[in-house]
Amino acid sequence: MANSLPLVTIYSRKNCHLCDVAKEVVESAKSEADFDLEIVFIDGDTDLEKLYGEEVPVTMINGQRHDYFRVDRARFIAAVLHPHQ
Repeated sequence: MANSLPLVTIYSRKNCHLCDVAKEVVESAKSEADFDLEIVFIDGDTDLEKLYGEEVPVTMINGQRHDYFRVDRARFIAAVLHPHQ
């Protein structure tokens, strides 16, 4: 089976400016790194709100926490291209 692409997940809220900025930064990185992206809105999910409510946006790479609040584009690209095993 071929290697699958890294999965980037952004835990977000609706009407969250920092979440919108993080999504834009991550999407802009697609020009330099190939990955799948999913956006998960935590609004109304009690468990996710407990985990991430005070830190959104939370960016995960292959299920591992990468960043919260802001995404540093260069560090994000490096982490996608060379993920920790």
